[in-house]
Amino acid sequence: MTQEHNQHNHSADPLHAKKEAWSGRFSEPVAEFVLRYTQSVSFDKRMAMADIAGSLAHARMLATCGVISEKDFSDIERGMNQIADEIRTGKFLWQLELEDVHLNIEARLTQLIGDAGKRLHTGRSRNDQVATDVRLYLRTEIDEIIGLLCHLQEVLVAQAAKEADTIMPGFTHMQVAQPVTFGHHMLAYVEMFERDRERMSDLRRRVNRSPLGAAALAGTTYPIDREQSARLLGFEAVAQNSLDAVSDRDFAIEFTSAASLVMIHISRLSEELVYWMSQSFSFIKLPDRFTTGSSIMPQKKNPDVPETARGKCSRVVGDLVTMAMLMKGLPLAYNKDLQEDKEPVFDAIDTVKDTLRAFVEMMAGVEPNRERMRQAAASGYPTATDLADYLARRGVPFRTAHDIVGRVVRLASERACDIADLSLQELREFSDVITEDVYDVLTLEGSIAARNHIGGTAPEQVRRQVARWEAIFAERARQ
Repeated sequence: MTQEHNQHNHSADPLHAKKEAWSGRFSEPVAEFVLRYTQSVSFDKRMAMADIAGSLAHARMLATCGVISEKDFSDIERGMNQIADEIRTGKFLWQLELEDVHLNIEARLTQLIGDAGKRLHTGRSRNDQVATDVRLYLRTEIDEIIGLLCHLQEVLVAQAAKEADTIMPGFTHMQVAQPVTFGHHMLAYVEMFERDRERMSDLRRRVNRSPLGAAALAGTTYPIDREQSARLLGFEAVAQNSLDAVSDRDFAIEFTSAASLVMIHISRLSEELVYWMSQSFSFIKLPDRFTTGSSIMPQKKNPDVPETARGKCSRVVGDLVTMAMLMKGLPLAYNKDLQEDKEPVFDAIDTVKDTLRAFVEMMAGVEPNRERMRQAAASGYPTATDLADYLARRGVPFRTAHDIVGRVVRLASERACDIADLSLQELREFSDVITEDVYDVLTLEGSIAARNHIGGTAPEQVRRQVARWEAIFAERARQ
């Protein structure tokens, strides 16, 4: 709904203010239950500071363009500063009857400064006003999420530095595959969260475009300067089509998509933490403050934070689906359906931020059980691939080498021993290219050290990656 500019001086009564905003066409007030059903102030009041910032930029632009007087702008600025202070101190009275954050603030402004408050809405609509507020609010929240992602990366890199030599099993199909290091494993998540950070940074550019001045859907007849208000608000560009500016929320869909990927990565890490902490694995200990006990089984120490985060992932993915379904059938331009765009975005913001804060602290306190990890890595013949590579380097075709190693593993399994426990004579029965140096590749340390290339698990490479990330963090700190 758009608000028409009204020069008349009326009572500051809130119900009168609402009627004045748009109800001149109607002969009876909105039913009380309809007010409750259609209101949004209960959740959109969190955008109050963004709304105030947008209004001040709009008012400054109107005064510069001569649409309102400098005296009106001065009064608006004074009134808005008082309202901002009332909101910060909890003294502002939010009224359901005034429907949303925008009308609540406008009604209070008019109550404080009179007709100048009514002139604020000249040349704009609630349609471009709310689109502006959502972008301003989301822009700030994206910056916070990026900061939290960077903190989590720093924690994981610190773990990688400490555990560059800590051997653990790498799995495929949840079976022991090849030995890796715990540091290398932590760095895998650093890379995932880096892509999350890049996505957030990239979508921020599309969020940071100003719809202000698009008015209800077609622009305004007033001589406004949209570029000026955009500059005042720190927008990088102005939305170039008024219909599109007020009616699309693709940037919000994109945000919930990026937020979903953050949570999917968190959920994958959570899954690993849950089974690593189980008695069957006993790979890690989590700080006690991130676990809980059982109401009936006193021996239990449950990984509640990772489990909760794993569950909350579905919640954020649900926010993405809500946003996509909300937009899919809307004709141009604004429709009241778009009131439903805020709660999914707000929920995704809150869930991602709370989860990242928890994981920053929790992951800093993870303690690996190095001996148990090593024992687990030694089971399941994790160096079988190394033996196949050893044979291939000595001229045996890899597929033939693969078959040979399969038969070696069968023998070791029958003997209930590791490949490295077989004698040289026994190994040479499978291939005469095998010599004493084969045992260098059959040890866990030899296996991981041999993978000494970019992206490999060799401790040397882990330390190089740690140094690379530390340089990246230092560069970010300078920016």
